Amino acid sequence: MKSFATLVYALLVTFFVTPFTFLGQTSCPNPYDGNSDGAVTINDLLDLLGVFGDTDTDGDGIWDSVDNCIDVSACNFDSNPSVTCSYIDVLGICGGGCAGDSDGDGICDDVDTCVGILDECGVCNGPGPTNIIIESITTVYDSVYVFDIDFWFVYETGVDTVMSYVCDPVFAACGDLVAHDGYDYSTVQIGDQCWFSENCRYLPSVSPSSSSSNTTPYYYVYAYNGTDVVAAQATSNYLTYGVLYNWPAVMEPGICPSGWHIPTDLDWQTMEMSLGMSAADATSTGWRGTDQGSQMKSASGWLNNGNGTNSSGFTGLPSGYAYSGGFNYVGNYGYWWSSSASGSSAAWYRVLNYFNVNVFRGNDYSDFGFSARCVMD
Repeated sequence: MKSFATLVYALLVTFFVTPFTFLGQTSCPNPYDGNSDGAVTINDLLDLLGVFGDTDTDGDGIWDSVDNCIDVSACNFDSNPSVTCSYIDVLGICGGGCAGDSDGDGICDDVDTCVGILDECGVCNGPGPTNIIIESITTVYDSVYVFDIDFWFVYETGVDTVMSYVCDPVFAACGDLVAHDGYDYSTVQIGDQCWFSENCRYLPSVSPSSSSSNTTPYYYVYAYNGTDVVAAQATSNYLTYGVLYNWPAVMEPGICPSGWHIPTDLDWQTMEMSLGMSAADATSTGWRGTDQGSQMKSASGWLNNGNGTNSSGFTGLPSGYAYSGGFNYVGNYGYWWSSSASGSSAAWYRVLNYFNVNVFRGNDYSDFGFSARCVMD
């Protein structure tokens, strides 16, 4: 039996010698033009040799058995046969590996510092400036000379306006200010959580303490019994302690900025345990823990020598509370709601006071007016 090499040699002779004896017969199809492209090439030879057990699927002139890429949809199928297939990514790069460019800026999403649009303040997908100030307006003129009448015509071409922007602070990390409803809140990292380090000031309306409800939202400012929001915001108690909310009010949207929320009872427990309170104490009621209250109280502002160390940075102030009979305990007690209900008409809350160094956990009627904080989602 003839060897494989002998067969290949015979085929080569057949392909590259025999056809030349028929070059003059242009009217007849060439029996060796297997792909009918009008020329006998290496591809026709490879097709013929395929009967011996190998093929060239992608037609690049390389046997499949030694070609690491035979997918014609690959961008490198006809290049180096020792390289595996690569494909065009979303940026049009062969083998680039970019899976997405959502904003079409030519930067792959996984390395793009802003997937979207930078606003005038440099914030990615930000709301834009809170105010635009026009610094100057300059009218721009041009002129043309008319020879026939020896005259210069001066005309206005446009107006050049120079503007500056008033921007909210950019919140990049806990400890930065976070802007909400026209106010910049300070923040603090406590354990793995990021908290407001001051009370909420959101005040869409204001009511006297005599207005109370378990279901209707009410907003109070300590010792203010009017209904004028601007007047309430001008009081020293608002500037120092913020707003007192009944529980339905803290559950309204708008009190916290996007990405923040009123802490749940579990959020409070997490914070307390990060300050050293045991898990058993954290889930109990009444005055619990060791010195967590002192760590949370501000270092000034408490009456009767009740200041804390504020080592946590929480800066708890003695903002008192509101109830249907008036206001009470400013300077001596601070109360903060959680977002966790307790039954149909009560909710969980926390208390700090001037004579305790620990933290009170309880549930009370939701018509009381307590302070509120936000914690990052």
